[in-house]
Amino acid sequence: MIKNYLKITWRNIWNNKSYSAINIGGLAVGMAVAILIGLWIYDELNFNKYHKNYSQVAQVMQNQTFNGEVETWNSQALQLAPELRNAYGENFKHVITASFPEAAQINYDDKKLFKTGNYFEPGIIDMISLNMLQGSKSSLKDPNSIILSQSAANSIFGEGKKLGEILKIDNSEGLKVTGIYEDIPQNSSFSNLEFIVPFALIENNLPAWVGWGNSWFQTYVQIGDNADMNAVSAKIKNAKSDNIGNSNGYNPEVFLQPMSNWRLYSEFENGELADGRIVYVWLFGIIGIFVLLLACINFMNLSTARSEKRASEIGIRKAVGSNRKQLIIQFFFESLLFVGLSFIISILLVYLSLPFFNNLSEKNTQILWSNPTFWIILVGFSLLTGLISGSYPAIYLSSFQPVKVLKGTFNVGRFASIPRKALVVVQFTVSITLIIGTLVVFEQIQFAKNRPLGYDNDNLVIIPIKTNEIKKKYNSFRNTLINTRAVKELAATDTKITNTQVTNSGFFWEGKDSDMSEEFNTVRVSR
Repeated sequence: MIKNYLKITWRNIWNNKSYSAINIGGLAVGMAVAILIGLWIYDELNFNKYHKNYSQVAQVMQNQTFNGEVETWNSQALQLAPELRNAYGENFKHVITASFPEAAQINYDDKKLFKTGNYFEPGIIDMISLNMLQGSKSSLKDPNSIILSQSAANSIFGEGKKLGEILKIDNSEGLKVTGIYEDIPQNSSFSNLEFIVPFALIENNLPAWVGWGNSWFQTYVQIGDNADMNAVSAKIKNAKSDNIGNSNGYNPEVFLQPMSNWRLYSEFENGELADGRIVYVWLFGIIGIFVLLLACINFMNLSTARSEKRASEIGIRKAVGSNRKQLIIQFFFESLLFVGLSFIISILLVYLSLPFFNNLSEKNTQILWSNPTFWIILVGFSLLTGLISGSYPAIYLSSFQPVKVLKGTFNVGRFASIPRKALVVVQFTVSITLIIGTLVVFEQIQFAKNRPLGYDNDNLVIIPIKTNEIKKKYNSFRNTLINTRAVKELAATDTKITNTQVTNSGFFWEGKDSDMSEEFNTVRVSR
């Protein structure tokens, strides 16, 4: 019987090449789009899960109140980590102070390469479960050490010896390479970590006046195996205020943001968690369902549109003994074969479009060839698509009465076209909704690009200063550029105009309300 179903289905496909190409192609494109969106969602939902301690790692955040509004920061005072270790140590495996990541010039012999890295206290290797290819978890205990990612080490040293070599960062004192770790995948918050240096190198050069009021660093923790993240977060709430009080009504409160929330739940409004990228995950998921639904509706409409051409076939088959159940199975078999061919083509389309898709989405998504769960989901997804796509044609076409069909008096009836018309309405409604949504997003992007900035950005160029050599010789550098007459004016700043990250408070002026707590974004510039 299956052989007969296959022969009939293949004959229908071969005798109606244009129809088959449109139907299979439409389904293939719809399925390819749905698979791409599914891969993107999978990547987002698995963000940071590369780290084995994913469920125990958190970043310490703080809320501060300014004029009744609560602001949330990820920057902390240098003194917070020791306070957490000393006063709340039983709750943590690791408490680590870190700088903010930045690009630095790595000097080795005649090579000068820019790499992005960070300064961490010891324990970071174990906390974020770096896979050490050379060296050990204690590789950062020497304050004059440095560990490199595999790709960074290869670009600096080639395939030669790596451990024990001496590097310099921005012409600083020599640092000994004590470890090489596997590159961290792109779907991690630490993916750009090309080198790690002991935090002691920064700490030893900080001025003595750096205190609780200077939130210049980051603090990461790993809670104990039996500790509860929410309970620990509640315990440390007053870790800062207990040391500085509640002066000027700032009411500083610290809390833990779990690694599981860093990517998808990273937005805060007035001190409360307010979703984040999870909104886009839901949005793209809905779009994927809509696109697949459109492909299914298109398949059903094309199948029912050919009903009159297949009426004679159905009449003859019923006349020679086929029952309705066999015809329904036949149409479902056809649908599943169509979907199977579409699925194969969709995988090919996904494979070919992944480089462009990854470039667009800034990801490194790959087809999960060796993941059985991935294929089980796709096969189940294809079967469901086939059953949904073939359901209406199977039920509708198999209901034709053979006597009327063979006599030529067959009439589909005044209400027979209603389901197809309803499907067309749904198809156009979804299509128009997606088109309108695309236009709205495009207009919003155009508005964001063209909105008033508060300054004239014509001929304005921002160049990051990545080496201490330029900082030390800034005046000479400035004069040289101006003398070329290609540059009209030049100024150095500690933060971008487009992204001010430095704030200051504690200002006083005549007439200031004593209960007012202020905070000003600050951009320090040279002349």
